[in-house]
Amino acid sequence: MDGVVEIITGRERRRRWSLQDKMRIVAESNEPGSMIRAVAARHGVCESLLFTWRRQAREGLLGLSAESPVFVPVQALTSANTAVASLDERPRPASASRSLGAPGLIEIELGDGRQVRVGSDVNLAALRRVLAALRA
Repeated sequence: MDGVVEIITGRERRRRWSLQDKMRIVAESNEPGSMIRAVAARHGVCESLLFTWRRQAREGLLGLSAESPVFVPVQALTSANTAVASLDERPRPASASRSLGAPGLIEIELGDGRQVRVGSDVNLAALRRVLAALRA
């Protein structure tokens, strides 16, 4: 024995990365000519964790998308065909004049006129992937 004593006080806690740190590291790893191994080592991150963050960023699951959310007028309905209140009194677009959907149906109209209709029990992660694919 060489007289060295090591004191173990407990397990090392996992580091919690902020969203800004994750996005900054992912952006650095996406720069032309960068090597994943070097970026991961520079920030003290496992390569596999960096690959996970990159995948999450591609799928729109890591953080906010580059586009900021836009608020749109909303109508509350008492039945399938009676409008109760309109938050915006502007004329409705031609697509809004169609018959109103079934209860529990969520209709999302994208800026270019495309529409997505899903049930109220839709998987949020799946819906995010679909919307991200439609934006691309």
